[in-house]
Amino acid sequence: MRPLRRVRCRTAAALGAVAGVALLTGCGNGGGLRSAGPTPTAVGPARLWPELPPASAAPYDYGEGETAHIPGIEVPDDDVHRLDPVAVVQAGLRARPDRSSGMADLPADTVRKINACRTEPASCPVLRPYFRDLTGDGRDELVLGIRLADHQLSVRVYMPQAGELTRILSTSDAVISVELAGRDLIMRAPSAITGYEYRTSWSWDARQRAMLPTKDEIQRIPPSRAPRPQLTTARPSAAPVAPTGPAATPSAGVSAERR
Repeated sequence: MRPLRRVRCRTAAALGAVAGVALLTGCGNGGGLRSAGPTPTAVGPARLWPELPPASAAPYDYGEGETAHIPGIEVPDDDVHRLDPVAVVQAGLRARPDRSSGMADLPADTVRKINACRTEPASCPVLRPYFRDLTGDGRDELVLGIRLADHQLSVRVYMPQAGELTRILSTSDAVISVELAGRDLIMRAPSAITGYEYRTSWSWDARQRAMLPTKDEIQRIPPSRAPRPQLTTARPSAAPVAPTGPAATPSAGVSAERR
């Protein structure tokens, strides 16, 4: 913007020489332009080993972009605040015990505890729900966490659509914390490098109609990082869980093995 403003000032000076000194006043003392110093020379990307053929398929399948309809769950008025989180997770378990249900990565002991949430609520691994419009359609999505063994955490996001429920995110990771920022779900995970952590942002992709890891980076952490708060479990009951509000931000998570 500064070069453009400088050109405008010169134009005003030229016009002032012809039309009068009034136009010169705008380029005078008030708010005069100052140089910001030399501009670094732009350097374009240099492709290394251009003779290598491009890869045609991903080497690993992490399940990004996979979605699943959750049968047996009705969402009146597409309002996920009315849903019981334990019922949602159990419905996914009953659907199909394979990858299409989004539960294949849950260990057998966790599955047993989920199925026993009604009779053994103290050991129920389903955490309290959070709500946020992550797709931009004006309706809140349901964000659930499932506590696994060895301080691991599995995160699920469900989208209401035409009175039904679709899972648009299913991931398990080494988690320091989980945050909602705008329309992003951000997961922080420990790094093997002391003083650093991984930070993955999951965002809605309208073409894939799923949440994808749009940003995955490693960051330095401040030494004064506050200790992690304790996780609490949802209180399973026959009645729907009271909503926490669309602006709620989850408090933090636990650790697991990084992908």
